[in-house]
Amino acid sequence: MSVPKSGRLRVLWSFARPHRARLALGLVLALAGSGVGLATPLATKWVLDSLGADGGLRGPIVLMAVLLVVGAVMWTWQSVVLGTLGERIVLAARQGMVDRFFRATVPAISTRAPGELVTRVTSDTLLLRDAAAASVIGLINGVVMLVGTLVLMAALDLVLFLTTVASVIAIAILFGLLMPAIAVAKEKAQAHVGALGGTLEGALRAVRTVKASRAEQRQTAVIITDARGAAEQGIRAIRREAIAWAISWSGIQLAIILILGIGAWRVSDGDMAVSTLIAFLLYSFGLMGPVTTLSQNVTALQNGIAAAGRIREVDDLPVETSGVSTNTAVRTTGPVLELRGITAAYGPDSPPAVHGIDLDVPRVGHTAIVGPSGAGKTTLFSLILRFLEPQEGSLLVNGVPYRDLTHADIRAHLAYVEQETPVVPGTIRDNLLFSHPDATNDQLQSALAAVRLDTLADTLPEGLDTPLSGTSVSGGQRQRIALARAVLTNPDVLLLDEATAQVDGLTESALHDVIRTHASRAAVVTIAHRLSTVVDADTIIVMAEGRIRARGTHAELLATDSLYRDLVESLRIPDSVAKVGSMGH
Repeated sequence: MSVPKSGRLRVLWSFARPHRARLALGLVLALAGSGVGLATPLATKWVLDSLGADGGLRGPIVLMAVLLVVGAVMWTWQSVVLGTLGERIVLAARQGMVDRFFRATVPAISTRAPGELVTRVTSDTLLLRDAAAASVIGLINGVVMLVGTLVLMAALDLVLFLTTVASVIAIAILFGLLMPAIAVAKEKAQAHVGALGGTLEGALRAVRTVKASRAEQRQTAVIITDARGAAEQGIRAIRREAIAWAISWSGIQLAIILILGIGAWRVSDGDMAVSTLIAFLLYSFGLMGPVTTLSQNVTALQNGIAAAGRIREVDDLPVETSGVSTNTAVRTTGPVLELRGITAAYGPDSPPAVHGIDLDVPRVGHTAIVGPSGAGKTTLFSLILRFLEPQEGSLLVNGVPYRDLTHADIRAHLAYVEQETPVVPGTIRDNLLFSHPDATNDQLQSALAAVRLDTLADTLPEGLDTPLSGTSVSGGQRQRIALARAVLTNPDVLLLDEATAQVDGLTESALHDVIRTHASRAAVVTIAHRLSTVVDADTIIVMAEGRIRARGTHAELLATDSLYRDLVESLRIPDSVAKVGSMGH
């Protein structure tokens, strides 16, 4: 949900509010430094007046030296305070977003481009830092400096002051006309950068497909479109900023020329002392500082407000339940999983992906789910893992309804091996320990041996501490590492989404042994596109069009269900294979 523009300043303040004490200190230091700067021209006037009156220079020189030292200390302290504050704001924003990402529901995250979400954590937080930590104080300090300079100018000479005010008003009006267009251009540029990140991340993830399809140039063109959009909006903002800077610089220079001319005329008439004119000119030159500060911080503030809105949108992501359930009435007999009248869809306006599913998963044994593409097999797994909530019906684990348990409670009973087996960043050891960080080396070796990877560490330069990248191990080895990670936790239910999709025949046989071994003491549920994986399952569930069409053993389904026979025929699995598999079981 987009944050209304009228409330975006409040959104920005929400990031700075927890640090308001440090923000106030930074403001005090900035104002103190500005006060030193405002006092310097008056000290210069004192020096010149002392020369004309044959007075001593010791007092004015000491004052200027003190102002120099105090000013340096104030500005250094302020830079450290605001710099530290900015980094803390960035850290808090990043922590909040990353935490929200991983607590969010799977549909909330999977419907957004990962690269676009990454952009919010990286570049948007930097824009937020500049706005929340420095820009607000810069604006306040710039206004104080501008007002203070004008007040002291008025005290020195009213005629020259009115000349200066006229120039400042003209500059302010022109700035006010240009700033909204700059803000719009900056916001559009940020949106293009987010889209670019999302498209680029997805394309790099599928780089092999891109190359195999000879689509490098086409994909590059798609991404460059967003890059061009960001550049065009950035250039548009730069042009307007350049015009704004030219107006402010020219306006100040014009004011100085007028002040010099009028001031010289007033000195020649005896209406003004030379020391007063010099002090006034110093304030005039100093006007460029607050005007520059104001223009820079207005731009940074607008960028930060847009970034803060994008960051706060993350708070709208729905999250999963957390904590520990108080329901401890766990059944140890009967089905480990029960699905009762389950109907589910991926959105309120989407058609149901599964209808009226009734299914018991025995506490021990192998249950296989088969069916054509789009039959609802993956949706069934999403429901079991509580990635997706049912619209109708209920699910139970060990006799306890899902609604009475947290997501973590449910998943503590489950282990899941995805078909694509995505690599978790880190080493092979990190990936193996991902679900069971306290596992011993003996447990690791046992799990690796179960999937015929007990010698893997000997073939890699750093053993199990080798980074698990695409070049370290093959696709089949990654699949087996994922299976080893799953069996390492010894789950009540092992969920396999075609775990043998990328392995050779010998390794496939070893993986079937793992499935049989685990099924002899717990539950295994397999989604299979290769029926050789499930011919020896205790129960085979045949799905079609989101419904359970039939259930039974391989032999029973061959005799009673035409769809199952068609699936077997399409994969050319002879009946002799089924008999061998059944005998092995």
